[in-house]
Amino acid sequence: MKCMEDGELVKQVLSGNNNAFRFLVSKYQRLVLHVVGRIIRQQDEMEDTCQEVFIKVFRRLKNFRGDSKLSTWIATIAYNTAITAVRKKNRRGELSYNETPALVELEKNNETEHKVLEHNEVRKYLLQLIESMPVNYRTVITLYHLEEFSYKEIVEITGMPEGTVKSYLNRARAMLKGKIEKLAHLEQNNIFEDHVG
Repeated sequence: MKCMEDGELVKQVLSGNNNAFRFLVSKYQRLVLHVVGRIIRQQDEMEDTCQEVFIKVFRRLKNFRGDSKLSTWIATIAYNTAITAVRKKNRRGELSYNETPALVELEKNNETEHKVLEHNEVRKYLLQLIESMPVNYRTVITLYHLEEFSYKEIVEITGMPEGTVKSYLNRARAMLKGKIEKLAHLEQNNIFEDHVG
C-alpha cells in the first residue's frame, strides 16, 4: 500500500477497498488541514470541515478523471468546502475571515534546548505572520510555498485568475519580508541597547 500510485489508489477505493480509502485519507490529511486551516480558524469547525472534505472526496471519487493530479483535485474540494463554510457563517452573522488568528502555542518544556526553542519561536512567528494576512494571501502562500503547488494548480484549486494568484503571492511575500525586516531591526536595536546598557 505504501508505494501505491494515485491512479491505482483511486481504483482500489472505487472497488470498495476500505484500507485504500484510509490510506488516501492519511496521505492527504495534512494537505486538507493546511488548506482548510488557512480559511477556518476555530479548531472544532476546522476538524468538522476536514471531515466533510473527505466525505465529499469519497462520494465524488467516481467523477475523478485524472485530468489533474489527485492532490490538486482534493485541494480544490478542501478550498471550496472551507469557503462555503465561511460564507454560511457570514450569513448567520458570526465571525469569519477576520477572526483573531489562532496562534500556535509553544510547548512549555523547561528541558527544551535553547536552539530548539529558538527554532520553534521563529517558526511560530512566521506562522503568526501568515495567519495575520488576508485570507487570499495566506491561502496562496500556503498552497505555493508549504504545499508546493504550481501557479496553474493554484488557479485550478481556487478559481482565481493566474495574474491574481501571482499578485497575491507577491504582495504576501512583500508583507512577510517587511514584517521580518522590521522585527530584525527591532531585535538589532534591542541587542545594541543591551550591550550599551
